Amino acid sequence: MKKISTKLAASFIISFLILDTVLMVYLHQTITHARVDEEWDRLLETGSNHRNVLEDNYNETTLHHIVLMENGSERDVAIVDETGNIIQQSAVNEDVLTTYIRQIQEEKPTEDMIVPVDWNQSPYLVSVHPYVAGENSGTLLMFQSTIPIRQLVHQLNLHFILAGGGSIIVLFIVYFLLSKWLTRPLIRMKEATEQMSKGFYNVDLPKLANDELGELATSIRTLSNDLRRVKRERKEFLSSVSHEMGTPLTYLIGYAKVAQRGGLDESERFHYVAIIEEEAERLKTLVKNLMDVAQMDEMTFSVTKSEFSAQQFIQDIVQLVQPSFDMKDITLHIEAAHDFSLIADRMRLEQIILNLLDNALHYSKSGSIVIVRAFQEKAYAVLQVEDNGCGISAENQQEIFEKLYRVEKSRSRSFGGAGLGLAIVKELTEAHGGTIEVQSELGKGSIFTVRL
Repeated sequence: MKKISTKLAASFIISFLILDTVLMVYLHQTITHARVDEEWDRLLETGSNHRNVLEDNYNETTLHHIVLMENGSERDVAIVDETGNIIQQSAVNEDVLTTYIRQIQEEKPTEDMIVPVDWNQSPYLVSVHPYVAGENSGTLLMFQSTIPIRQLVHQLNLHFILAGGGSIIVLFIVYFLLSKWLTRPLIRMKEATEQMSKGFYNVDLPKLANDELGELATSIRTLSNDLRRVKRERKEFLSSVSHEMGTPLTYLIGYAKVAQRGGLDESERFHYVAIIEEEAERLKTLVKNLMDVAQMDEMTFSVTKSEFSAQQFIQDIVQLVQPSFDMKDITLHIEAAHDFSLIADRMRLEQIILNLLDNALHYSKSGSIVIVRAFQEKAYAVLQVEDNGCGISAENQQEIFEKLYRVEKSRSRSFGGAGLGLAIVKELTEAHGGTIEVQSELGKGSIFTVRL
């Protein structure tokens, strides 16, 4: 399997080489064509000057002077009459000259022109300049050697090869440094995820710059912390569930054995059966709450909203739980200034309020008051449950909505509950798009506020 550093190197090097090659070919062609055009322009200009001098003063001296000016340079000149006979010439190759004289005789040009040639194959660039000097007429031919152009191209090739080789060397150096800089953190992250897959969540990743790699490292650290927390919570969850389910099961088994003994009168047997029934109900409630929590974790529960009266909703709930509060001599009071419409899942909202009322019932003393409020606050529908119970300390108020968290650590049966009610309330409230908060003070009671 190819490593990311290899893929990065291949992609980087190929991209750079393609770009470098295109750029070098473009520069090579541009410089070469510019030099060839420059030679053509200079050749035409020089030939035109010679032609003008020849037309102004046509004699042997002028002819000799023109040939003398080009003798020994990179250019050559030849002057022929109208019949193609050579009048004067410099050191131009006879075979080449004869070829172009024959071409001129066939085409008979009337103005300055460039003879199309492939400079890469031909020894000369050639320009033609017809002249008319009184009774004398003919053609002046200029020849520019292509050796300097080929030398320039050879030098360009050499320099471009050196530049390309140097670029590749620099490219590999940059790649080596870049791959170390980029892939080392990735390798560390890969090792960290491998440790996490084996159950070791205490990973150590370096703090990187505020870029994509830094965000990835932060996400992995966050994931590690979340997994470590989930592992701890799962352990606590299993321990708590074992404890919560173990207690009623122990009572069920114990009192079932006692109830089976002979010699018990009916009142004693009924007492033990009543305890068995109470513990069975407790176990049933615990299992139901655990199922609710499992559904929320898997997002398998649904919320179907409808519109209904807030006042009627509160009255129905109070009527449902009133006997339990009367048995404990706790006054249950409703405060609702006016009726308004609630838009929510009635069954799920009922579950929220029932859990809050059950919480208030367990933690309130006989003779106290529990108040249920329903009112509107700007764009929110607000439901409150206030009790005069034992209250919750400030450090515990942020944790009471966690699963299986209980303020009363001893799990005394006198307070009941498995620490699931408020977790269910929070999940259901958030499923409605709402919020829940608590205001509480030790010894003075608590106010739970649900905003939808």
